[in-house]
Amino acid sequence: MSTAREDRGTGTGSHYARIRQNILDGQSPPGTVLIPTELSTQLNVSRTPVREALIRLEQEGLVTQATRGYVVRARTPQEILEICEARIALESSAAQAAATRRTELDLARLVHVHERAAASADPAELQGLNEQWHVALREAGHNTTIIELMDRLDAQLKVYDSGTTTQPDNLALILEEHTRILDAIRRGDAAAAGQHVIEHQSRTRDLRIAALARS
Repeated sequence: MSTAREDRGTGTGSHYARIRQNILDGQSPPGTVLIPTELSTQLNVSRTPVREALIRLEQEGLVTQATRGYVVRARTPQEILEICEARIALESSAAQAAATRRTELDLARLVHVHERAAASADPAELQGLNEQWHVALREAGHNTTIIELMDRLDAQLKVYDSGTTTQPDNLALILEEHTRILDAIRRGDAAAAGQHVIEHQSRTRDLRIAALARS
């Protein structure tokens, strides 16, 4: 699997990772025009690696081609809903697989991140730990295709993070929901693990849609 995490600091991949992170962090919000010549100047590289990075980002669904270069892709509420639904289906499958395929090391990683989240009161740290926990969950399912697809869908949604999911009340609910998922995985109960993920991600989906409706 080739991701921004693996590519960081390695040739074209580092430029891809930097441009990608600017998009995910909101520095280049939807509708931003990305001009290869300007990016090559900013990154102090030739246009070739920049074009290659933009092509990868287009394949990932984060940018689209435009007259002057590329544009950070803007999505409709319906498209965002579809991405959420796809994530629910994929991650519930990952959780079911984790309940039957996880190793002791996989379980230890899930428990470690979960315990760190339980001990934290910092919203920014909790958001990061939440993302780490979901990555550990997918990796515990040992399905590379699901991991790759989820990484891509996460990136597409992160562009539209409104801050709704980082509210203290929601972060507390996330911790409770993760506890139920983790307990099911520990017991090897695939059906329960999958169902708890569906409930967890469905609630998060509804928060996102409500935020879109208010915007």
